[in-house]
Amino acid sequence: MRSRILFVLLGLLVGGLLPLSAQNSDSIAVTVYNEGAALIRDQRTLTLDAGANTVDFSDVAATIDATSVSFRSLTDPEGTVVLEQNYIYDLVDSEALLARYLDETIKVTTADGTVYSGELLSGRRGEAILRGADGEIVVVRLYDARDIRFPALPDGLITRPTLQWLLQSAAAGQHQVEITYLAGGMNWSADYNLLLNDAETALDLRGWVTLNNHSGRTFQNAQLKLVAGELNRIEPEPAMLESRAMAMDLMEEQAPQVQQRELFEYQLYHVARPVKIKDNETKQIEFVSGGDIAASTFFVFDASPQSSGYFSPIDTPQGWANASGDVRTFLEFNTGEASGLGADLPAGRIRVYQQDVDSAGLLIGENHIDHTPQGEDLRILLGKAFDLAGERKQTNFDVVSRTVVRETFEITLRNRKDAETVQIRVPERLYRWSDWEISESSAPFEKLDASTIEFRVSLAPGAEETISYTVQYTFPRLR
Repeated sequence: MRSRILFVLLGLLVGGLLPLSAQNSDSIAVTVYNEGAALIRDQRTLTLDAGANTVDFSDVAATIDATSVSFRSLTDPEGTVVLEQNYIYDLVDSEALLARYLDETIKVTTADGTVYSGELLSGRRGEAILRGADGEIVVVRLYDARDIRFPALPDGLITRPTLQWLLQSAAAGQHQVEITYLAGGMNWSADYNLLLNDAETALDLRGWVTLNNHSGRTFQNAQLKLVAGELNRIEPEPAMLESRAMAMDLMEEQAPQVQQRELFEYQLYHVARPVKIKDNETKQIEFVSGGDIAASTFFVFDASPQSSGYFSPIDTPQGWANASGDVRTFLEFNTGEASGLGADLPAGRIRVYQQDVDSAGLLIGENHIDHTPQGEDLRILLGKAFDLAGERKQTNFDVVSRTVVRETFEITLRNRKDAETVQIRVPERLYRWSDWEISESSAPFEKLDASTIEFRVSLAPGAEETISYTVQYTFPRLR
């Protein structure tokens, strides 16, 4: 039904009944933040009269934040003054037309070719109620309508969101003006593809900008900038936008040069060539790459309690006692120049591949990373190791006194691989209280922080090993 009405509206537009702005952008710059917003800077040329001018500025993003709009004349900034600014968003559609044409005469043609003409009394609930010239009342179900004809487009309805200014110009002639505004519906993220070598000692990395545009506008030949970082903004009111299907436009040509520089406390990426950003499009552009980057994989068996800090002593025997868990696989590399990369990595999704014997790259893990500056270690969880297993159990708990308890754990690790010796890291969090001491241990360990120790156990193929340790806690005397 709506599509039939729109075909008639197109005929009205072509017939010249609706004046539209013919302004084209001279230059447009789009800066997209990875928090779901974009800053649009649009330069256009206007012909102004001396004195007061009413200017309609169409073809703006449908998700514009009207409170963020800024207008200035580049030709005569001192002599051009904004007296009034309006944002007009009463867009034309079938419901709006029916509401505006109450008590007016329209024509409805049904699917069988019958034409009904009369005064529109109601256009609600999928029905058009018409009163003919003879006073007869006709109810036409709109889903049966082939088209609906209106004499003209009512005042106040427009086809696109429009900014309107009342300007005072000191001089007549052409003025180059610049409009900036914030718009929603645009964001970007980073996607990384990593190819790990067979020896698991180095990798190749390619990073892509993934840009999504659901702003309601296509930007032609835009200067595209991307800002990585967490920018604090007041949350806007949710926009009432019609849902649309998303198209994919993956760049297949050679990746353009992307320049990176610092902007305040953020990282800015500037695409060196003009970019066409279609509405309802996902576009990818390569922005970082590196080869033969030093890397390593390792295994972790982590079945100890996840503690967020010491709040009060825990002296009950149960605590977090027994657990069977998976041994997880991690990939680690450094983003500094010494590793072979030398780049900041904005937050995004990272996929890790490894070549099979037929040279086909197979996915071995996927995860998300936070903003990672150059020179930092990046650790990525790939998944669970199939041939490794572990168990952790409490074997003893003693109350030595009112202020002292002693607890013993055993951790058993098994390597079921056919021909590979592995090292498994075993972090243990000492969760009962901050005053602790390891009184006995069957294996060496490293203290990682104030509440964590870590064992590293090497296992030959088919081997099984059990380590144990006893920790003594001393609680405050006043309890």
